[in-house]
Amino acid sequence: MQLPTKPAQGRPFQVLGIQQIAIGAPSKERLRTLWVDMLGLTVTGNFVSVRENVDEDICAMGSGPFKVEVDLMQPLDIDKKPAVHSTPLNHVGLWIDDLPKAVEWLTAQGVRFAPGGIRKGAAGFDICFLHPKASEEFPIAGEGVLIELVQAPVEVVAAFSRMASLGA
Repeated sequence: MQLPTKPAQGRPFQVLGIQQIAIGAPSKERLRTLWVDMLGLTVTGNFVSVRENVDEDICAMGSGPFKVEVDLMQPLDIDKKPAVHSTPLNHVGLWIDDLPKAVEWLTAQGVRFAPGGIRKGAAGFDICFLHPKASEEFPIAGEGVLIELVQAPVEVVAAFSRMASLGA
């Protein structure tokens, strides 16, 4: 499959903005010292998954539909995969206005997704991941970066739409 050389036309979805960043370390304590104690983010929840080998504190900066989640992650078992700490900036999450359409269209364009499909994420939104590495079958990927696509709730879609109309 040949890689596109210009932006694809007819894209049936829109990337609205940053939903989250996820930062990993062998221990969350040092991350909390910076992000919570020094920078003042609020811990809004915790997510633990043996399957995903993660214990993460969900923090927030900003508010309302423009709130950005900052996930501070450590592995449950440092010797198991996925190694959520081995790349300190683990992944970036993007708000998507229509996640099923995005997945269908991106797959047809040759974008590689990580296993697992669309599922509920730690914050309760439907999510899926673009794979960090391309393959022969799917030649477009994150080029070393794991990218999470997150279904934006109605109020976030509306807020970004209002913001876009003000800027037009």
